[in-house]
Amino acid sequence: MMMRSCCPTGSPAMHHPASTNASARPVKLPHRALKDADWGDSFVITVDKPGLGAREAARHVINSAPRWYYHLLALRNAIVRPLGLKTALDTAAMTKVDTIGVFPVISETDDCVILGLDDHHLNFRIVFETEALERNRTLVRSITLVRRNNTLGRIYLAAVLPFHNLIVPAMLNAAYGSR
Repeated sequence: MMMRSCCPTGSPAMHHPASTNASARPVKLPHRALKDADWGDSFVITVDKPGLGAREAARHVINSAPRWYYHLLALRNAIVRPLGLKTALDTAAMTKVDTIGVFPVISETDDCVILGLDDHHLNFRIVFETEALERNRTLVRSITLVRRNNTLGRIYLAAVLPFHNLIVPAMLNAAYGSR
């Protein structure tokens, strides 16, 4: 399902200093991408790539995951499968679903793509936004939104949060940061 207006941040393009590494930024809740989210965070990086679209940025960031991310994902899947939670194998088995990496695309515009999944323990969205800046630069923003549906969702988020806070900036930096 395509939405006409994906998830504008409500702030006009503003001057951002050139970033060589991702940095955390606050995210306002509620957010259009997941109106009942009760948790969210955001990381940004400024890149010297004019005209960068959200889908291209999302694909490049997700495909730039460090090797250790895949080891953590395999461990996560082995732990949660017996609990009945969805895994990458479950999303890969979905037919006729547009995905970026293992994440289903929920909606998309040129400057915003929303990925996500609803499960019984929590619903999540990964939002990639691109914003044109002066001097032929683009701001890439990765927003994670979560709606914890029950106690398992609260425990799950608490368990993965330390890893999430390492993984998201590492992926942004691997994709677009200084080497």
